[in-house]
Amino acid sequence: MPTDRRTPAQVWREMERGNARFVAGEPEHPRQDVERRTELARFQAPHAALFGCSDSRLAAEIIFDKGLGDLFVVRNAGQVISDSVIGSLEYAVAVLKVPLILVLGHDECGAVAAAITSVSSDAPPLPAHIRGLVDQIMPAVERVRRAAAAAAPGSESDATVADPGAIDAQEVGREHLRDTVAALLEASELISDEVAAGTLAIVGANYRLREGRVVPDVVVGQL
Repeated sequence: MPTDRRTPAQVWREMERGNARFVAGEPEHPRQDVERRTELARFQAPHAALFGCSDSRLAAEIIFDKGLGDLFVVRNAGQVISDSVIGSLEYAVAVLKVPLILVLGHDECGAVAAAITSVSSDAPPLPAHIRGLVDQIMPAVERVRRAAAAAAPGSESDATVADPGAIDAQEVGREHLRDTVAALLEASELISDEVAAGTLAIVGANYRLREGRVVPDVVVGQL
């Protein structure tokens, strides 16, 4: 089992290079052969942890041109924080010793769209468990909604009302991404301590579906 530990900066550069190959249509498809599968049968030593949305278009290993055993992947709809997410990421950091957590959002997110739609007075009720996911995106929706209302011509001091159709979904996605990173740091003392020690960094990034490009938005720690 490998014992060398990469720095957060080294791992992030590798992730960037892999995504660049994917964007260019020149993937190497590394570490996906029978030998690699056999090598990993008794241990894992992933380079990074990725926490992202469950959207089928965000195939983590593909968009970063990674192979078996390279990424420890945690996903749910809308990449919202939960106890299971935090526990999984703490396992990646404390046990697997990953030096990087990538929190990955994307454009055209269904969970973000559902959150925006839900502010309408005639929005249909959501199933309880979907509602639980959407509720965690609502603070971002409300901030963007208020900003849109305040910027509208003739806006009043009470800027709480804005047409849901005028809410910028990409801006909501960016705000929610930042909220997710902040919530992860607040919820996990273990992860916060590793960041403070310089052994772990967190990158919050957005994936552009049409381009295939991953665009960093927020960085916590040393890269």
